[in-house]
Amino acid sequence: MLEYRDVYADGRLVGSGSADVITIVNPATEEVAGAVPSMVGTDVEVAVTAARRAFDAGPWPQLTPAERAAAMVRLAAALEARAEDAARLVTAEMGMPIQLSRRNNVTIPCGIIRYYAALARDMSTEEMREAVSFTGRTMVRREPVGVAAVIASWSYPLILAFCQLAPALAAGCTIVLKPAAETSLSGYILAEAFEAADFPPGVFNLVTGTGQVAEMLAAHPCVDIVAVAGPTSAGRRIAAICGETLKPVSLELGGKSAAIVLDDVDLDATAAELSCLCFANAGQACFTMSRVLAPRSRYDEAVSALACQASRFVVGDPMAEETTMGPLASPRQRVRVESSVAAGVLAGARIVTGGRRPATPVRGYYFEPTVFADADAEMAISRDEIYGPVVAVIPYESESEAVAIANDSSYGLAGSVWTDDPERGLGIARRARVGTFGVNLYVPDIGAPWGGRKASGMGSVYGPEGLQTYLATKCVFLPG
Repeated sequence: MLEYRDVYADGRLVGSGSADVITIVNPATEEVAGAVPSMVGTDVEVAVTAARRAFDAGPWPQLTPAERAAAMVRLAAALEARAEDAARLVTAEMGMPIQLSRRNNVTIPCGIIRYYAALARDMSTEEMREAVSFTGRTMVRREPVGVAAVIASWSYPLILAFCQLAPALAAGCTIVLKPAAETSLSGYILAEAFEAADFPPGVFNLVTGTGQVAEMLAAHPCVDIVAVAGPTSAGRRIAAICGETLKPVSLELGGKSAAIVLDDVDLDATAAELSCLCFANAGQACFTMSRVLAPRSRYDEAVSALACQASRFVVGDPMAEETTMGPLASPRQRVRVESSVAAGVLAGARIVTGGRRPATPVRGYYFEPTVFADADAEMAISRDEIYGPVVAVIPYESESEAVAIANDSSYGLAGSVWTDDPERGLGIARRARVGTFGVNLYVPDIGAPWGGRKASGMGSVYGPEGLQTYLATKCVFLPG
């Protein structure tokens, strides 16, 4: 069992002022995996003060973009040196199957770090323009915003951390990371990696705790920008706090994504591709395709094909190489899923496969991949984010109706269309009111902006746009 009692600030572990701890339970075994401090205001003050000092007086913001890029490349190598430890620790914290964990907690985060290192290396911080309103020139400078508070979620903890940490570092910001309570242990591995990469003290700082710690960070006057990944309710609360001082905030929140299956596809092949987007990580992803819209003329085929794919998932020990679905992250999460399934049955939807806890394993917060048929667009299972392996298959009569159903949501993060005619799919993509959309796939591209609309948040991660989030513009007017 791993136990920490410290804030990580100013390049070292500092004893927490809190006597309270958060116990982290392995969701596959229900055994204690570790504990971290449930931090208090004095701990937040220590971390933010270190980040503030490192920004105002430290070398990091003054380094050239190329020098920051070199440090980031060292950071990626340091994380890779801890690859198996990081992957296994996240799996122990929240139940992600180990093969998926290696990719999502090491390979992709390192790719994000190196992508932003490359952008930093080529970044121009000053641009000279001929003035329009007077005789002279205007210098446009792009400067780091300052101290960034990054509040990450537990579902893909290291991706959701580094999609903000990497551009913030590239811009020259200093950081306080607050991981989700459920996945706080892995935050200390990041601290080790920053030390191994020889980052200046105070550039990366770590606090742990409940949502109150996140709110303290958002309200702190020495924090200049806040980034949140998590549920919509938490995002709204943090945004309200930031709004009081007009502090910029980036929100990557929930979703209820729709996959539109057109009538021209090979349903077996489509279901095989789509099932991963429905059930990977036990459906615990903001972009999970939890609504599958199928043409009424082929509805029964579509339901059968998706149910067949759902039944092929290997549910079990997430540390086993053959496992393709682990447990839900917590007992609270399983209760939420079970309540949603019960509400779906009560509303008249029909469970085709799943819908219950598996007989084995006996311990752990497992739930079977579940497919609902006879669902309509107004049912709660079709409208509310469940955040579990539950999919509602909804029939439609025409393409226009399918698009209307997909758009009739309080969320607007992601969607997809599946068709043998890519141009037909592109036409539907243009009509979808979401931030990201896939034609015959859905894979977030770290080279392009990724974010949502409506209750799914605001702002973008990835791409050059993600870097711009952490840069402030200054204009200097010069006479001719």
